[in-house]
Amino acid sequence: MALWCSASAFPSKVPRRILFMFTLSLSVTYLFYSLMSCYNSLRFPVQESYAEPARLVTEESTVALREKLSSTSSSSSSSSSSSSSPASSPSSGRLAGDARSKTATVHTDLAGDHVGSDRKDPEWGGTAVAATQVMPGGRGAVPEREHQESSTTDDGLGRGGNSTPEYGEKKLPQAIIIGVKKGGTRALLEALRVHPDVRAVGVEPHFFDRNYEKGLDWYRDLMPSTLEGQITMEKTPSYFVTNSAPKRIHSMAKDTKLIIVVRNPVTRAISDYTQTLSKRPEIPSFEVLAFKNRTLGLIDASWSALRIGIYALHLESWMQYFPLSQIHFVSGERLIVDPAGEMAKVQDFLGLKRIVTDKHFYFNKTKGFPCLKKPEDSSAPRCLGKSKGRTHPKIDPDVIHRLHKFYKPFNMMFYQMTGQNFEWEQEEKQ
Repeated sequence: MALWCSASAFPSKVPRRILFMFTLSLSVTYLFYSLMSCYNSLRFPVQESYAEPARLVTEESTVALREKLSSTSSSSSSSSSSSSSPASSPSSGRLAGDARSKTATVHTDLAGDHVGSDRKDPEWGGTAVAATQVMPGGRGAVPEREHQESSTTDDGLGRGGNSTPEYGEKKLPQAIIIGVKKGGTRALLEALRVHPDVRAVGVEPHFFDRNYEKGLDWYRDLMPSTLEGQITMEKTPSYFVTNSAPKRIHSMAKDTKLIIVVRNPVTRAISDYTQTLSKRPEIPSFEVLAFKNRTLGLIDASWSALRIGIYALHLESWMQYFPLSQIHFVSGERLIVDPAGEMAKVQDFLGLKRIVTDKHFYFNKTKGFPCLKKPEDSSAPRCLGKSKGRTHPKIDPDVIHRLHKFYKPFNMMFYQMTGQNFEWEQEEKQ
C-alpha cells in the first residue's frame, strides 16, 4: 500500500504504465527471495536409483539364502549327532559345539566357479558343482570326478542329433535340459526325441561349462538341422551346478527355456556313487565318503555327490537370470511311474502338441523303469543302456536317515522356490 500511495509524489508526466511495471517487478523480486529463504522446507525426497532393475533375485535375498543354508547345515548335523550319541559329558558338549562351528563354515561362494577342493582324484572333477569352501582336514585322495555318460570329444559331438535327414537350418537351442546328474535327464531326452518337432544333439556338448571359449558358431554347428516349427534342444546336466552357466545361457538368448529333472537327493547321491563304483571298485564306501565325522554326525557337504543335491543353492543362481515361467521342473520319480504324465507337462511347457503319450512306453521289469516301445523301423525296443538301472549297494539305514535329515531343510527351501512339493520326505517313512 505504501508503494501505491507514494505514486502521487512522482511527477505527473511519468506514465502510469511505467509505475505499474516497476511496482510489479518489486513484488516479483520480493516473492522470489521469500521462496529462496524457505528452500530447505520445500525439498522433496530423492528417488532411489536401481542399477539392475531386471535382476529377479536381490542381493539381500541371495545373502539370506546363503545364511539359511549355512545355519541349517550346522543345525542338521548337530541334531544328527545328538540323536545318535549317548548322554554327553561336558567335554563331549565342547566337541559338539566345535563340530557345529566347523560345519557352519561350509558356506557357498557364488562369485566363483568350480572352486577346487582337497580331493584331487581326477575321476570326479567333471561334475561342475557349485563353488563351496571346503573345510580343512580332508581325507586325502577321495574321488571327485565322474566320467560323463556320453563322449564330449569333437568327433563324438559331430555324430549327435536325431536320425532324420540333415536338411533345414542349424540353430542355437531354444530349450536346454540343464540338470540334474543322475536325475533322469537321458530318459527325458530320449522320450522327447520321439516327437517329430524336436531335434536334439545326442551327446552332451558341455558348451557352457567346458567349451565356452570355442564360441557360439562352434556350438551351433553341433546342433542338428531343423525346419520351421521344430525345436532344437540339448542336455548337459552339469550346467545346473556351474555358476557361470546361467549368465552365459542368458547372454546367448534370454528367452531360452530350461528343463530340470530332479529326484530325491539321497537316492540321487547313492546313484551317483553307484556309477563311480562300477568304474572304480577300489573307492571308499559310501558311508566313509558321506561323513567327515560319523560319530558326531558331520555330513561332508563338500563331496560333490551330496552337494549336487542341495537344489535350492544351485537354483538361486538361475533365478537371478531366468523367471520361473521359463524353468520347468520334472520329477524323476514320476518320470518312472508315470512317464506319459510327465511328458505331457514337458510338451505343454515347450509349446508342442501332445504326441508322446502312454502308447510310447512300456515298463521294463528287468531295468526297473519305462522304456520306449519298438519303433516301426526298428527290430528292438528303445531302452536305455546298461549304465542305467544299476543295482545300488546296500547302505546303512542310519546313514540314509541322517542324510534325509540333512537334506530336509534344503528341500523345504526348494519347494518354496519352485512352488512344488516333490514329497521326498514321504519316501523315508515308507
